[in-house]
Amino acid sequence: MGIEVFVADEQNDQPVDTMRWVRLAELVLLEEGVPGDAELSMLFVDEEAMTDLNKRFLGKDSPTDVLAFPIDEEPVEGGRSPDSGGTGPGDTSEPSDMPTVLGDVVICPSVAHRNAPEHAGTYDDEVALLIVHGLLHLLGMDHEDDEEAEAMEEREQALLTKFHRPPKPATADSSDEPVEPVESVEPVGSVPVVEGAPALEGAPALEGAPALGEAQEQAPAPASPDS
Repeated sequence: MGIEVFVADEQNDQPVDTMRWVRLAELVLLEEGVPGDAELSMLFVDEEAMTDLNKRFLGKDSPTDVLAFPIDEEPVEGGRSPDSGGTGPGDTSEPSDMPTVLGDVVICPSVAHRNAPEHAGTYDDEVALLIVHGLLHLLGMDHEDDEEAEAMEEREQALLTKFHRPPKPATADSSDEPVEPVESVEPVGSVPVVEGAPALEGAPALEGAPALGEAQEQAPAPASPDS
């Protein structure tokens, strides 16, 4: 199975290339050495939904750009269901065969679009930064002090350079042979939005919900139901 990324675009404010961002998440997790089978969900929501999450988990009555909900306890060995429950009746799989649930990254594209000029530059660059930032939080990185923040930012930029904005090839000298134009490739179809992704009204009950981007505090989330 490897790494599986579930995605749901639940907003209409800004375009979201789900296939592109799923691939970025997969590459980052592989680069960071996530072992075995693992699951991650990414949700793109509007400002109203993000404000609700930010208020419920952090006590801030305003939207933010990204929130991460890592699984802070022992790895959850169970199916990915709306109530974060077990595998269900009739499942005879051994626990060791079950994927590790990394957690959830929730992004607000409209806030990302508004912040982009003063942060990453373009809207796409901002979304890519938020995804990488959220994933690093799920994997244990933080920015509570200057040293941590510097290390996290360096890692973000290294991953973005490698997987989002690779260096452009050097410009050929005038003495070089002319470069043949590359034929354009038809765009690949978008990744289907996963039906049954965790709904915001029943947001995943996780042990902790550290905030990212604009919200840099941590607030406890409700305890997870038993598997």
